[in-house]
Order: sequence, then C-alpha cells, then structure tokens
Amino acid sequence: MQMKFKYCNDTNNEISIQPGTFIYGCIAEDRSSIKPQEERLFILPSDTYPWVKMWDYEDKGLHIFISPCTD
Repeated sequence: MQMKFKYCNDTNNEISIQPGTFIYGCIAEDRSSIKPQEERLFILPSDTYPWVKMWDYEDKGLHIFISPCTD
C-alpha cells in the first residue's frame, strides 16, 4: 500500500521541491514550486514514511526535500 503525504505551505513564500525528492521514489502530480497557502500531495513507495527537510537559501528562497524512509 502506497503512503500518501500532504504538505501544506503555510509560509508566505514559494517553496521549490528539491529534485532528489523524485529520484528517491516520491511521486507528485505537479513538480513545480508550492505556492503560499497551497497543499501538495506526495505519494511514497509502499511501507515507507516521509522524512522532510526544508531550508532557506537567502538568495534562492525556500526548498523542500522529501525522502521515503523505512524502519
């Protein structure tokens, strides 16, 4: 069974999705930046949970990385 993870951008800035998110098996309908107050659904591989990292490059804005993890 695939894991669904909904991310809500509760900032006032767009958040870019780090490309590694998709290399490690996450799927999203839309790979573009997440706009303020927008939600984005990510589908992770079976039997995984999301590990989420967000950071701010002052000159390039906010970025998010989602990696599927297992125990």
